[in-house]
Amino acid sequence: MTRDADDIDSKRRKMLISASAGLGAASLGSFGRALAAERSASREAATWNPGMLQHLVPTASHEQFLIKCSFLEPLAATPTLRVGNQVVQGQRTDSNGSFWQFHATGLKANTRYSLRLRSGAGGPLCSDWSLKTFPDPSEAPDHVRLLAYTCAGGPFTDGYLPLATRHRLMARAMTFAPDAVIANGDHIYWDLNPTMGRGRGNLDSPLGRFNRDDPVMGFENEEILKRVCEPQIAQLYGTRFRSTPMFFFADDHDYFQNDEAGEKWITFPPENLELQLGRAAQHMYYPEFLRDAQRPLGLTGSSAPDRAPGVSECFGTLRYGKLLEVLMYDCGRHLSLKDKLAGIVPPDAEQWLIRRTRTEDTQHLVHIPSTPFGWSAGKWREWYPDVLAEAGGGGAGSRASLSVSSPKYMWQSGWFEQHQRLMAALSSQKRPAIAMSGDLHACGWDRILRSADLDMRRNAPYMLLHGTLGTRRAWPSSARGVAATAANSVSLERGASPIEKNGFSIIDVDPEKFTVRLFAWREPGAHREHRFDRAFRCRGDSAHMKRCAGLALLLFTGCLIAAQPPPLALKSMGVFYVGAKRVDSPYSDERDAEFPHPGADHRFRARKGYVLHSREGHRAWNRACSRLRAVVQHLPRDTR
Repeated sequence: MTRDADDIDSKRRKMLISASAGLGAASLGSFGRALAAERSASREAATWNPGMLQHLVPTASHEQFLIKCSFLEPLAATPTLRVGNQVVQGQRTDSNGSFWQFHATGLKANTRYSLRLRSGAGGPLCSDWSLKTFPDPSEAPDHVRLLAYTCAGGPFTDGYLPLATRHRLMARAMTFAPDAVIANGDHIYWDLNPTMGRGRGNLDSPLGRFNRDDPVMGFENEEILKRVCEPQIAQLYGTRFRSTPMFFFADDHDYFQNDEAGEKWITFPPENLELQLGRAAQHMYYPEFLRDAQRPLGLTGSSAPDRAPGVSECFGTLRYGKLLEVLMYDCGRHLSLKDKLAGIVPPDAEQWLIRRTRTEDTQHLVHIPSTPFGWSAGKWREWYPDVLAEAGGGGAGSRASLSVSSPKYMWQSGWFEQHQRLMAALSSQKRPAIAMSGDLHACGWDRILRSADLDMRRNAPYMLLHGTLGTRRAWPSSARGVAATAANSVSLERGASPIEKNGFSIIDVDPEKFTVRLFAWREPGAHREHRFDRAFRCRGDSAHMKRCAGLALLLFTGCLIAAQPPPLALKSMGVFYVGAKRVDSPYSDERDAEFPHPGADHRFRARKGYVLHSREGHRAWNRACSRLRAVVQHLPRDTR
């Protein structure tokens, strides 16, 4: 279907805030500045016309773009994407023409391109936008900023944050203007089997019943998959990341199962239906990892004939010149059950990870497995043999702890041996050893000093948990009776012990410094509606009335459009600087300490912490609302 962008339903384009938003927000001091940043992003989004696009997610390298998108209605003809002077033909990724991908190659490094999406008849499908390639691997950039989070998925039920709240967390994170975004697993929550042996699972759900005897694509399974994924991915991301490269990789729930092993079932490696559902969701909704010259084309999970040339579905790289290399790996799809020879990642992927770690041709390197290093929650598919236990017997409960006194059912000793080899490679570097992960629905950081008989104190790896965007009630401490806890086989140097809060990480990488800021947020009670239907008295002279009316209009149009609640009260958990010991409280909201890279001068300076919004901001909001109530009733009715 061809449709000019100017003819799209006006509801998709109407302004969300007035031009006076910045002025009105500024009148509320520090709270206003936080609100102004959020509204500025909303204003920019409101001026960009998505047309018939439902979602658009790009990824990039120094020479390629891969963009996944979907439309509100199927397209009858193949769309095209103009990238600079190059025209890229769309490739359909579903059966009816609603989902498309665009793979642009041969691009110039470190270059911002203008992108123009057109229908088969040549009409615009949305407004133009821009996207930038990364620096060439031979270049030496002086800075890159990343946004990282985990567990953003989940249906809009009581167990997961509402869509609007997740949007606001994303909007706050994007005010930091990251150069790239890392979405670490669990983009979809729709487990087919009951989680931890409880409930019914979603094999029989109101959205439909998957048929294990049929393929996914081209059958009813495809339509059910779209109904499941649309709210969790397409509606969640929309087009807000169109100019920011994103890197997605899968965890257990992205294969429609929780990682469990018991007498009734073993969920990994995924069975055929689960594998096809995971692959189909990735193919339609989010991009694979682009070709990397340092990653073998024949690596497991790469170069499939139904994918863009050279991409990998499970193992990938974010390479930013000589400054940074990030190695991301799926720890579920190719897991093996071979006892001492088993691995959470396949042998060729392990060799690739170790080879890239030991090459040291970038100033910083980060490992990001979908299954965390260092911590455990007693789950089956972990590097560690820890199981849940409590006084009087085993099992989950409010006072559960971790134990190795009894064997973990179907846990493979080869998983831990692979862990030791990866840890040895990380710790043997001359540069700082860093690993980040998600899965455990928490944010925090520690260092691994020792793992069994492996002593890593010379270069103890930093372990970071990103923070979760979607969790509301499904915290591990609720479901399992224990939160993220140090595995019994490791000795940790405490940094900021993991806490179960929503949040995200902002990572700033400079040649001599690797800085991580962890932002956490706890959901308060439901926001009180701000109503303006009470009668209030104020002085009756006309000059005062005019001043009140002016203030009310400014505040009302600038800060209280549709009586929206204040910005999310994100707090900084403190800043840690890789390569030097901490001197400040990791949860400080007022001060951080800055450290240089190892080998440089170890002087430090304290500076004000990153507190985006606090209780004082809420009090300022309430004071502003009180003032507004006092005058709004005196405005002409058509201006209320």
